[in-house]
Amino acid sequence: MDYAILTGFVLVSGVVLAVVAQWKGWKPSLAVALAVGIGVRVLIMVLSANDTWQPVDFMKSFKPAGEAILAHQDPVLESNGGWHFLPTIPYIYGLLLWTGIPWEVAGRLVTVVSDIILIPLVGKLAGGKDAGLRAFQYACNPLAVLVASVHGQVEPVSLVFGVAAFIVARNARTSRPVRNAIIAGLLMGLALCAKSWPIWLVPGMLLFLPDLRSRAYAFFATGVAPIFFLATLPIGAGTSLAQLPSIIKTIGDVRPIIGEWGWTAIAVGGDWTLDADLARYGQWMIYGTLLVVCFLWRKADPIDLTTALLLAFMVVTPRLGAQYLMWFMPFLVARPTRFAWPAIIGTSTWAAVGYLYLTQFDNENWWFLHSPWAMSSAVLLPVLVAAMPWGERRSGSRTPASSVDLPRSPVGVSA
Repeated sequence: MDYAILTGFVLVSGVVLAVVAQWKGWKPSLAVALAVGIGVRVLIMVLSANDTWQPVDFMKSFKPAGEAILAHQDPVLESNGGWHFLPTIPYIYGLLLWTGIPWEVAGRLVTVVSDIILIPLVGKLAGGKDAGLRAFQYACNPLAVLVASVHGQVEPVSLVFGVAAFIVARNARTSRPVRNAIIAGLLMGLALCAKSWPIWLVPGMLLFLPDLRSRAYAFFATGVAPIFFLATLPIGAGTSLAQLPSIIKTIGDVRPIIGEWGWTAIAVGGDWTLDADLARYGQWMIYGTLLVVCFLWRKADPIDLTTALLLAFMVVTPRLGAQYLMWFMPFLVARPTRFAWPAIIGTSTWAAVGYLYLTQFDNENWWFLHSPWAMSSAVLLPVLVAAMPWGERRSGSRTPASSVDLPRSPVGVSA
């Protein structure tokens, strides 16, 4: 990466601003949060688009998916397995490429716009007197900037619909429960159209709804968008009906890539490899752990339940890309726990080393440095466990977040 020092300076400045805002008791307006968020994300996007280094999947997987749509071909089959999700995002890629925008900008534009929309949504999710502060802190979030503006990974697209679904579902408690339930389900379905992992957000969304009837409406509405985009592939992408079973199989397959993070990195010495056995054990660990989390946090606020689920996933998962760490960020920023900021800073630092430092080296040296970097992620596992909302396993038991996540300055300052 050519602009690692400047990018790192911007990210560190954002962390300092977010921490100082908490410490001083600032309450920035939404306009300030958006100005900071847009400025940082657009700056890093421009730098990344002009960089000589580009992420491999961004160029070899995402771009072919968009080009396939332009050629009226199936994005799953024509990207050689690089795109194994529904065609929703490739449709947007194809449209932007059709306008003549260079891919290095077009591919990131999708994620940057989504991440900017997340800024007010995080504030709305937080609610109350700290809504402006939480929106500002998300605007400064270093991992979000790395994922959206440098990597161009589509996590922000899933999150913008997932967080919106939570907000709408919460509104169902006070007015029009069925209507809000249907809208929340449709939004969650769009989150699943971008990637499959938002399935872990569905329990929290359903628990926000007031009764079994509204939950049933939301559950079935969640399936509408994925079924629509799958069923219309022959129209939108020229896919033949005979190809649909192969596409469904490709979307459902999860390659057993391990060694990038956590316990599997330790098990294989940080060697990024394929291991079906360890991956299978890891899947069982995920299912068992998340069932335990659902039981322990069954009476918690749905946001706290979701935060606990996503943090627990990160601890036991056998495979992980740095972008996965963004899954819990909007929820943890909106309702921070005592160890929220150690988790945010720790995971962001780990990811930044991969994005900004390892990319300075050629392929041979990258592999040499990758092993200690991957194994070092194990240090973050207890931090993520500590950041779980342990004291909030019952709704209404939470200590106000502003009093637990960072110390206050003796004198509050408003902005």
